[in-house]
Amino acid sequence: MTTISNLDLKSPKWQTIVLFTLGFWLSSCLVLDFVIMPSMYTAGMMSTPGFAIAGYSVFWLFNRIELLCAALALTGLLVLSITIQISPSKSCTAIILSVLLLAVALIDTYGLTPQMSAMGLDLNLFEPAEDLPAGMMQMQFGYWALELLKLVACGGILNLCYPGQMQES
Repeated sequence: MTTISNLDLKSPKWQTIVLFTLGFWLSSCLVLDFVIMPSMYTAGMMSTPGFAIAGYSVFWLFNRIELLCAALALTGLLVLSITIQISPSKSCTAIILSVLLLAVALIDTYGLTPQMSAMGLDLNLFEPAEDLPAGMMQMQFGYWALELLKLVACGGILNLCYPGQMQES
């Protein structure tokens, strides 16, 4: 019984969890955006009729992982704001950036990915496929704007959560 009572209730290092989660999320975003998608494009997959389905399958899974990372980062930052003595402005900034990351993940998951996949889906087998639907470029710009926002928000949180930036109470 004394073993259980001697356990430190703050044993999960939330600062490390947040740093690891954001690092994993950023690196996976960079791999997806700058390795997987360009290699699919250069291989000619974007011009095939099944690309929208394949792209949706990849992004469906990745967007769910993004939601988990965003929720874990927000949870970790909420715990850090309570357990570590930092200035209220840093804590508030980190939480706002984390909520922004969750909003970006939700927009990607439930807004952008289904719309882009639906636009790219070829439903008429007897007509030749179009190059790009009319609204696809606007959605691509929206996607890249959200990716840039995600990169800036993750960088801001990583800067605030870096081990030298926070002091334990």
